[in-house]
Amino acid sequence: MSQPKSAVGRRRFLAGGAAIGTGALLTACTSNSPKEAEGSTGATNAPAAAAEGPAVTIGFSAPAADHGWIAAVTTNAVARAKLYKDLTLEATEGTNDPAQQISAVKSLIAKKVDALVILPFDGKALTEVAKEAMAAGIPVVNLDRAFSSPLASHTFIGGDNYGMGVSAGNFIAAQMKAKNIGNPVIVEIAGLDNLELTQDRSKGFKEALASHGLKVTARQAAEFTAATGQKVASQVLQANTKIDALWNHDDDQGIGVEAAIKQSGRTDEFIMVGGAGSKHVMDLIKADKSFVKATVLYNPSMSGSAISLGRLLAQKKGLSDLVEQEIPASITTYSATVTKENVDSYLPIGFA
Repeated sequence: MSQPKSAVGRRRFLAGGAAIGTGALLTACTSNSPKEAEGSTGATNAPAAAAEGPAVTIGFSAPAADHGWIAAVTTNAVARAKLYKDLTLEATEGTNDPAQQISAVKSLIAKKVDALVILPFDGKALTEVAKEAMAAGIPVVNLDRAFSSPLASHTFIGGDNYGMGVSAGNFIAAQMKAKNIGNPVIVEIAGLDNLELTQDRSKGFKEALASHGLKVTARQAAEFTAATGQKVASQVLQANTKIDALWNHDDDQGIGVEAAIKQSGRTDEFIMVGGAGSKHVMDLIKADKSFVKATVLYNPSMSGSAISLGRLLAQKKGLSDLVEQEIPASITTYSATVTKENVDSYLPIGFA
């Protein structure tokens, strides 16, 4: 993706998954030697046992943990920070009130933290306070929901929404070819249509399918909740008496989609691909006994990578495997496709 764009309320409703590749890259910082992480928090499974540098304090601010993905973002950030002996994490209480989050960030600026990692509830609303931090010499890592000005952060790190659609489309196309289905009925259950991220996912899906000579037969948007997922899936199932494949944009929303499919009794008719990287969906993929065959990642482990980036910025380090001496201005994580063949590699970063 190109320059990150603002997405107000990016994760108020949304769950998703990013690939572990960024975490692996970040272990290449100065004088690092990889060390395996314990547990399944998704702190990244190639964490840093980096040579200790100057002691630094990183401030962290995110929305309230009222959604599985957001809760995992904070969990991953805290877990990652604990891996560094030279890092102290100052985490503020999560809030979905932009005014309260601005106040919390101001308190971190007043404490003169060495770097800030901010997942704004509203990127536009938090832009000015982030610019204030940058002006005070505190480097800011902007996580997932973009600020409205590049002056508000040193680095942006987020997932690839267009890439999610591409990965889902390519997987479904391959499955249809393997089943020798020439003109498949492909259904898409999207998230909130007024969000750019949803539009990007649908665009990637449509264009990937088109590259294989396929198309979306039916598409309907939900609201990134299990309740709306079930309602919309029921409507889609009633309207389409035959389906060969279904892509649901979000694994939390997918709980409702799964329920609707089971209620319809059409569990053996078609395959379903998720979008997120939840542990629930990965467990289904691993068991290989249901219609859920894959999920495309937009994983909250990116918050652990954001902590690593903040540490490097605070210690004035770069990524040693890059020629450039500075941390990149933008990092887009890869949307990997999780299938039964590789699910064991991704289970440690599946979120609850």
